[in-house]
Amino acid sequence: MRLTEFGNLVLTEFGQARGDAIVADHSLLSLGNRTPVQAIEDGQDPRDVWRALCVEFDVPPERRLGPDD
Repeated sequence: MRLTEFGNLVLTEFGQARGDAIVADHSLLSLGNRTPVQAIEDGQDPRDVWRALCVEFDVPPERRLGPDD
């Protein structure tokens, strides 16, 4: 998954303000207690970060898939 696709999924699911706050400030235990931004900067695949966000925020299964799934 490309970073732009990740950003579009976050925007669509959470909106601009909440999405920006989540990716910058919310630590995900499943990603080593890193924020999504930190995880991606550390080389984590954005697809894995998106999946972790979906689990953490109970995104319905029909909206969990990215464009390449």
